Amino acid sequence: MAAMEARSVRSNFYDSARSLDYIVQCTYTKDMTEPLLIRIDLASPVPAYRQIADGLRALLVNGAVEPNTTLPTVREIAMDLGVHHNTVAEAYRTLAAEGWLELTRGRGARVLPRTTPAPSAKSRERFLGRLRALIAEARAAGVPVDALAGEMRRALKA
Repeated sequence: MAAMEARSVRSNFYDSARSLDYIVQCTYTKDMTEPLLIRIDLASPVPAYRQIADGLRALLVNGAVEPNTTLPTVREIAMDLGVHHNTVAEAYRTLAAEGWLELTRGRGARVLPRTTPAPSAKSRERFLGRLRALIAEARAAGVPVDALAGEMRRALKA
C-alpha cells in the first residue's frame, strides 16, 4: 500500500478577484511528480465537505492518486484546512459511497481501483443540465467562450 508522506503545507490567502473571501489550501506529497492540493473557499455557498469531496474526486479522476494509496487522515486534513473533522469525514463518506474509497476504522481511507461506469440516461441528462447552467453562469460573468472551450479541452485531456 502506498502511503502519503506526512508533510503538508497550509496556505491562507485572499482571492484577488473577491478580496473578502478567504481561501484555504493544503498540499500533500508522496512519491509522485505532482503534489496533491486540496483547496476550499470558506466564503463559498458550497459546503466545505462538498468542496473537499469535489477536489479529491478531481484528483482521483485525473489519476493523480493511484489505487491502493492511503489518503491523509481525516484529522490531518481537518487541522490543515481549519475545518471540523466531521466535515472531512463527510467528504470521505461521499467518495466511499461513489466507490472511490475504502474506509476502515483505525486504518484510514484507501483509494480503490475503479473503472468508469456507463452513465444512465437520467444521470447523463442531470450532468449535462449542470454543465449548461455552469456555462451560462460563466458567460453571464463575462468569461469568454474561448476561455471556456480551452478549459474544457484541458479538463477532458487530464
